Amino acid sequence: VLSLCCEACKKVVFRVPSELEAEKLVGRVDLKECLQSADFISSSDGNFKILEDGSVYTTSAVSLSAEKKTFTILLKDIQEQVQKKIHVSLVEEEEKKTRHARDTVLKRTKRRWGPIPSVMIENSLGPFPLQIQQVQSDTAQNYTIYYSASGPGIDQDPKGLFYIERETGNIFATRAVDREQYPSFQIICFATTPDGYSPEVPLVHTIRIEDDNDNAPYFTQDVFEFSVPENSKPGVVVGRMTAEDRDEPYTLHTTLKYRIVSQNPPVTPAFSLHGDTGVIAVLLPQLDRELVSSYTLLVEARDMAGQPFGLCTTGTAVIRIEDTNDNAPSFRQAQYETRVEENRVNVEILRVSAIDLDEPGSPGSGAVYEIIRGNDDQSFEITTDKNTNEGILCVVKGLDYESAKQRVLVIAVNNEAPYMLAPHSQQLSQSTSSVTVHVLDVDEGPVFKPCLLRINVKECEDIGTSIGRYLAEDPETGNSEGISYRIPPGQCNWISIGEKSGEVRTIKVLDRDVGEMRRGQCNITVLAIDRNGKTGTGTIQVCIQPGNKNYPRITKTDYIMCRDRKPICLTAEDGDQSPYSTPFVYRISDRSLASMWKITRHNDNSVYLAPKGDIPFGTYQIPVDVIDNGGKVGQNRVTVNVCDCVTPTECNGSTRELSGGNVTLGIWAILAMILGSLLLLLILITICGCCGAGAMQRHVTDDCANHNLIISNTEAPGEEVMDHNIIPLQTTTDQGGYGVKTGDQQTFEMVKGRGHTLESVKGGGHQTLGSVKEGGGQNMMDTCRYSYSEWHNFTHPRLGEKVHLCRQDEEQKHSEDYLLSYNYEGKGSLAGSVGCCSDQHEEEALDFLDQLEPKFRTLAETCIKR
Repeated sequence: VLSLCCEACKKVVFRVPSELEAEKLVGRVDLKECLQSADFISSSDGNFKILEDGSVYTTSAVSLSAEKKTFTILLKDIQEQVQKKIHVSLVEEEEKKTRHARDTVLKRTKRRWGPIPSVMIENSLGPFPLQIQQVQSDTAQNYTIYYSASGPGIDQDPKGLFYIERETGNIFATRAVDREQYPSFQIICFATTPDGYSPEVPLVHTIRIEDDNDNAPYFTQDVFEFSVPENSKPGVVVGRMTAEDRDEPYTLHTTLKYRIVSQNPPVTPAFSLHGDTGVIAVLLPQLDRELVSSYTLLVEARDMAGQPFGLCTTGTAVIRIEDTNDNAPSFRQAQYETRVEENRVNVEILRVSAIDLDEPGSPGSGAVYEIIRGNDDQSFEITTDKNTNEGILCVVKGLDYESAKQRVLVIAVNNEAPYMLAPHSQQLSQSTSSVTVHVLDVDEGPVFKPCLLRINVKECEDIGTSIGRYLAEDPETGNSEGISYRIPPGQCNWISIGEKSGEVRTIKVLDRDVGEMRRGQCNITVLAIDRNGKTGTGTIQVCIQPGNKNYPRITKTDYIMCRDRKPICLTAEDGDQSPYSTPFVYRISDRSLASMWKITRHNDNSVYLAPKGDIPFGTYQIPVDVIDNGGKVGQNRVTVNVCDCVTPTECNGSTRELSGGNVTLGIWAILAMILGSLLLLLILITICGCCGAGAMQRHVTDDCANHNLIISNTEAPGEEVMDHNIIPLQTTTDQGGYGVKTGDQQTFEMVKGRGHTLESVKGGGHQTLGSVKEGGGQNMMDTCRYSYSEWHNFTHPRLGEKVHLCRQDEEQKHSEDYLLSYNYEGKGSLAGSVGCCSDQHEEEALDFLDQLEPKFRTLAETCIKR
């Protein structure tokens, strides 16, 4: 029983004449606007018929007795169970034209030249020829009209199926037609006079073949195969069976219904089938593959919506039940026993098997064995034989009878796939089994303990040095009696082992810098043999530890030192590794040279060597000892050529003399001498203006440095110091110092003493610095120029005395005069001080003349007094 939903879709109004002839086209209705696919189209008024394209025709002559006539078009979709209505209203046309008395009344005539499409039933039984339609022209009232036609079914394939009578226009069919082959025909009809005139336009006429239910449905596959996991819930879709029908679509002839005819095995129905779609779903709540592995369904498909008079066919569906791991494996035995000899490895000792009801070969039945207890030392291993699904128990580490005569293992079994709990079943515990392994005693060889002995040997040890012992034990007795030792040939020949004692000694000097010893270690295999000839092996790993075998040495020992007395950097190296290398300690072993030279640390392996003061030019052989971190002393001799030069390349390995050489002067040298002479003349004029006639008797406190050319960045004259308390001049005959003259260089050294003046260093009551020159009181030629050492040796003790007095003065009188506090104003200028106490130091700033080109060296030597 179909329950259709009916609703009004729309209303259509046609304006027609008051009199309608039979087979008259009233109008056209758009049916698809209301319902896309209509299986049935009918009219509530029998005077009207509706075609599939929506054309409304009269079936008989209709007269509009009233001004309005209505009827309903009913549309039905059987498959979707939908029903629609279209209300049609016919309204009489109004006459708008006013008739005049003299107008001739026109009489309407019938036009039969445009009939509605013809319909021919498929597989019609005749009798043939069967008239299916007639076409006529209104011009036949005035002319003799002959009718003809062409197109498919007439003069085209299938030829001779239709023909038209020449005089009457009747169309006849000569035989039955299969709609599935020719669903419709379109022919062209002609109306002509005997002389060939065509009063009518050629007419295109459609002949539709009405479907007959002459085709039974058929399934798209011979056998439908589906699968579904076991224990699936009811309602789970298994698959869909599909059947088709060649009859006209969207009619009852192609409306199919499905049903299950039978099930094999004939147990409780396990599946349901949707009658309209052919979808198969699970019906039985418990599908157990272990009980039924597959089902075969016989399914019927019937057209005419399943009515008994409809045509039907049957199809087959095979549903395979897929396995899930709903059955846990279990051991066939709860206990197993086996035996194995001690020290046997990689040997199979037992096979165990398990029972599993799941599908063989599937992950749900594949067994996975494991040892869950008794294998702490990992001596056993159990694997699965994929062919038999058995567990193979093996020994992978040798067992010791003396340690344990029996081992008890507990093994468990699981599946490769996780266990899935079936509906209405209880959780199962893991299946386990115990295995007792009996260890059999055998006569075994000696065993080294440990099997790998690491011995560290210091580098360069003497040959024959004992470095350790390596002993093996008899497992039966637990001692080393009767065991002999030897080292098989073909190994690194570093050590030997005592045949009876097992004492290990060196047989060569182990040096990490020689041949194969560069690796620093070697593994040596040792054999132990008991009285019965049984052997055991062990390994000695000899590791050479770095030693203190190399002496530190200075990489470069020859140096040239010019006038600038720039310190020399000494660098040493040691072939040993830490901790026998850096840091190094340097010292001068000769006491006399140690008083002239000093060493200053630079980094862990370098120092600076510099003279303590002004030393004579010459070559010095300085013995320097370098001590490494291990205490090993390396003796080195450093040669320093103290040369009177500007650059080291001038010395050529020998001391440069200031006189006695012939110099060839070039143009630039001559020009430099001229400029130097002018400079000297300017200096002499300045000296004469400052010193006067009594310059030879000038005290040291005079500002002699003002007569030199000093490079300075100041923009104002220097401060003139008039206070004589800073360097008090005293006359004394206490000789507390001595002078040493070397070549043309004159130096003075002051010893401790109070009340000495720079004029008293020679004695004899002379009061000027110029009295120090040999000759007994002769005045120096240049009374205002002194060497830096002269000035330093005089001022240093004087300033020390003043500072000492400041400390002892309770009233702070001296400290107020001499110790003044100044704020830090930043880094000092390269120009130095402009005070009177610094003029001798500023003289040394003339070293910039050393950087002149070689042609100006003569001028530089003239300007600098040594």
